[in-house]
Amino acid sequence: MTDADLTITPLTVPGSLDDTDAADFIAFGDLSRLVCDEEVGLPDLSPTASQMLASWQDESDSLHLGFVARRDGDIVGMVSLSYAQEEHAKAAEFDVLVPAAHADEGIAQALLLCAEDDARRRGRDVMQTWTLHRPANTSDVLIPKTGWGRIPPTALSNFLEAHGYGLEQVERNSELDLHADPGVWERALADASAFAGPDYRSLTWELPTPPALRAGYASVLARLVTDAPSGDMEFDAEVWDADRVARRDVRMTSAGQLVAVSAVEHVPTGEIVAYNELLVGPDRAGMTHQFGTLVATEHRGHRLGTIVKCANILRWRELVPQSSRVSTFNAEENRPMLDINEALGFVPVSYAGAWQKRI
Repeated sequence: MTDADLTITPLTVPGSLDDTDAADFIAFGDLSRLVCDEEVGLPDLSPTASQMLASWQDESDSLHLGFVARRDGDIVGMVSLSYAQEEHAKAAEFDVLVPAAHADEGIAQALLLCAEDDARRRGRDVMQTWTLHRPANTSDVLIPKTGWGRIPPTALSNFLEAHGYGLEQVERNSELDLHADPGVWERALADASAFAGPDYRSLTWELPTPPALRAGYASVLARLVTDAPSGDMEFDAEVWDADRVARRDVRMTSAGQLVAVSAVEHVPTGEIVAYNELLVGPDRAGMTHQFGTLVATEHRGHRLGTIVKCANILRWRELVPQSSRVSTFNAEENRPMLDINEALGFVPVSYAGAWQKRI
């Protein structure tokens, strides 16, 4: 695709970052982190190229692809896309990455049109993306359709709105000081465990998931897109089984990443009904990321969210004592989970806007 002196070509996914064709993928990882830094001053919100590579190479459950924009041979922007592989899937998730140095040059528009055209060719009619925002310190704010949360407009959010995207939801990005006094987490875990009673049993493991737990873990992972608050975002239901859990484990532990899981089993049924995941990259002193956290709808009200969070935080301090912060995202309307976070010491540091458009 060519527009004047702007060219857009597919992003090559290398077999290894040491391969001769890996330069663009390495640049993709660097650009993603640069944009996070420019938007909210938090480059660690984005994984590195080495952390992303395994997911891009394995198309079993999700197809990842991208396009690279160049002017005069220099990379000036990229767009990445992700497609769920279920037969019924209708959504395409994308991320337009244009650094501040190349803003206002029509690059974002060309990349957006490229992403929408690719989605149409693949039979997808729902486009979804997320924007990052610093805490609002102005009366000029955007309000999502859910009515929960406020974010200040940015160049990217203005661009998306001008191209027909609607702000569906606001998510809060919070951080916790892992080196704080653990007493609050120990007391909260003891109180929540006593409240939940003997019908609920705590489980912990590091990935890879033990074979005996994969089927049960698959069942609760499948519920993240159906049970978590998502406003009117049209997320595709996912099909999970033990084999998919095993594939996910391989991707998540690639490039030296460590993942710890805290879960709760409902003893009368043997079902896993709540879980929390913490991940850190090969630099164990780096940012810890909280991945999925969920309590199955029918088991809410038993303080299981507090149990899985506190159990994992306390265990994580022993597994990865070098890491000083854990970062997590939660929908602003998810007050039960935000109440838990706030009680445990999480504080907001940035926000994300969830945008959607039918094409």
